[in-house]
Amino acid sequence: MLELRDVSKTTSGQPHISHVSLTFAPGSLNVLLGPTLAGKTSLMRLMAGLDRPTEGSIWMEGQDVTGVPVQKRSVAMVYQQFINYPAMTVYENIASPLRVAGVAKAVIEERVTHAADLLHLTPHLRRTPLELSGGQQQRTALARAMVKEARLVLLDEPLANLDYKLREELRAELPRIFAASGAIFVYATTEPSEALLLGGHTAALSEGRVTQFGPTIELFREPADLITAQTFADPPLNIVAVDKRGSNFQLDGGLNLQVPARLSGIADGAYTLGFQPHHLSFQPRASDAVAVEARVSVTEITGSESFVHLDFAGRRWVMLEEGIHRLDVGESVRAFIDTRHMLVFDTSGRRISTAAALAA
Repeated sequence: MLELRDVSKTTSGQPHISHVSLTFAPGSLNVLLGPTLAGKTSLMRLMAGLDRPTEGSIWMEGQDVTGVPVQKRSVAMVYQQFINYPAMTVYENIASPLRVAGVAKAVIEERVTHAADLLHLTPHLRRTPLELSGGQQQRTALARAMVKEARLVLLDEPLANLDYKLREELRAELPRIFAASGAIFVYATTEPSEALLLGGHTAALSEGRVTQFGPTIELFREPADLITAQTFADPPLNIVAVDKRGSNFQLDGGLNLQVPARLSGIADGAYTLGFQPHHLSFQPRASDAVAVEARVSVTEITGSESFVHLDFAGRRWVMLEEGIHRLDVGESVRAFIDTRHMLVFDTSGRRISTAAALAA
């Protein structure tokens, strides 16, 4: 078990990590999700022992390892910029940490062969990294991390520099590859879709703070606050500030949205509404869907889906619709918000749950 207990890291007076407490179980897959500069790499460096926290402590299997350097920890790391030794064969690259550790030749052979088989590298073991594709080079770096049989494996955006097809292949394979190892895996990414595909547990990060930690699908469906909801939205979460008065959410300019029945119990006052692009559509998906009039600002067609950017009362929203939709800029359209998935946040950014609304 890996525990971070109220960990903070300050450099040159600037906070990089602020009061983070996390617990990762053996054999678990954990995702650090957040935008660039959210603190993902800084947090991983603390976990690895490359940096020491300014405050707090780090525990591994019940032992305080806060001051223990990376060389004396059972940790493996794979970075976005994969690193291989160009003069060595793929076999020797994978075997290198075992040779440094003085592992027996027979054990090295067994581990390298097994890792190469899992990562489809067996036909390439006698080649050098420069003879490989980018995906094969990254697989080599992953295999080198695997053979160490470390208790903690840190993957810092390891697929970011690969092309789309290779990223999809490895994303699907990684949970299978690491499932039976018993190690703790921590995977950093900026992409919500990648976190959802990997599953496991996710820690949402913003400006060096963990805003929420739990099962990945739970964070996506039940974000505790606005920051977490925005972190887990790509395209961006559609939001609008409203003032609840009786049965209406009132917007600037005199526009009203009817309050859905499930939210009718919340107190009058100021709120922020949020909903994902796929919960905005041209056709109502529920009996209490809320209709709004908007204008098209741009349409992006990806092939099987269309991203329709809408201007609603001076606010930019994005709709994700299946199929091809060709719309003119400035065209007036009616859109429907699926209120079953509408998120409501108070003035502090905390989410108002349906249960709280019903109890009010």
